[in-house]
Amino acid sequence: MAKLCSLVLAALSLITLAFGSAQADPDVRVGTLKFGTVNWELGVIADGIDQKHGFALKPVVLADKDATSVALLSGDVDAIVTDWIWVAKQRALGRDFTFVPFSRSVGALMVDPAKGYKTLGDLKGKSVGIAGGASDKSWVLLQAYAQKTESMDLAKAIDAQFAAPPMLNELMLRGKLDGVLNFWNFNARLKEKGMVPLLTIGEILPALGIKTAPPLLGWVFSEKWAKDNPALAKGLIDASYEAKQVMKTDDAVWQKLRPKMDADSDSLFEILKAGYREGIPEGYSAADVAAASEAFDLMRSIDQEAVAGLESLPAGTFYPAYRP
Repeated sequence: MAKLCSLVLAALSLITLAFGSAQADPDVRVGTLKFGTVNWELGVIADGIDQKHGFALKPVVLADKDATSVALLSGDVDAIVTDWIWVAKQRALGRDFTFVPFSRSVGALMVDPAKGYKTLGDLKGKSVGIAGGASDKSWVLLQAYAQKTESMDLAKAIDAQFAAPPMLNELMLRGKLDGVLNFWNFNARLKEKGMVPLLTIGEILPALGIKTAPPLLGWVFSEKWAKDNPALAKGLIDASYEAKQVMKTDDAVWQKLRPKMDADSDSLFEILKAGYREGIPEGYSAADVAAASEAFDLMRSIDQEAVAGLESLPAGTFYPAYRP
């Protein structure tokens, strides 16, 4: 009996040793919104790509964009997706957050083709909805475009209505707005209902002398976290770019993602899929950083509040240690 007990204990010790040696992949906590488009890519990453790159993706669902920023600032998450303007503001405050491009998708000014608007000047005296607030980068760039092409102070020339993207879409569809400057995924829903872009931010930038459209959204994390966890930082970005390539080429993966997309028609599903693919970056280079700096200077010339009064884009805003 004693011998049997000894054998059992020995076997248990071997099992414990075996399980102990197979350590789980470390977590990477990503702050995200319940209905954000970031979740589409996170769904692809979590389907085994994270493990391939040596980590376990842990989405942390938060209430709104401000909550994701607070979570990153407090250390409750390791990374979020936001714009480089936010990163620039944080670096000016002495914080070490940095940016790797996530998407090149840009917003647009949408109108009803039945109303016959052809130029920005046609919207003088009209009601236009603006998503993102009075210092939103697209709104600031649109003002710069209006000033350059039509010598028009757009903020005074139109009745600007600031509201949340879903509300703006609803008002637009009810005919309560003559135009709406919204984010690309909300514009996709307007496009499905027959609205068309009067101007896209992608068209505005070259007219303002910025030849390369800078990526506006990116992975954001602290340089200290990346330095302390170099394999995790590289793994997250490598996994992101691998997932993007899958999403760019594999239609089957989109069928798996469709429940996350709130696409209640096939036409909307296809528009959202095409819009996401159009914004996929292949990586980034010094030209992208230069373009972002040019866009920053332009926004500063129109609205210093939009760039928190900064003189220039702070060094390190774009993560220098990574090029996919």
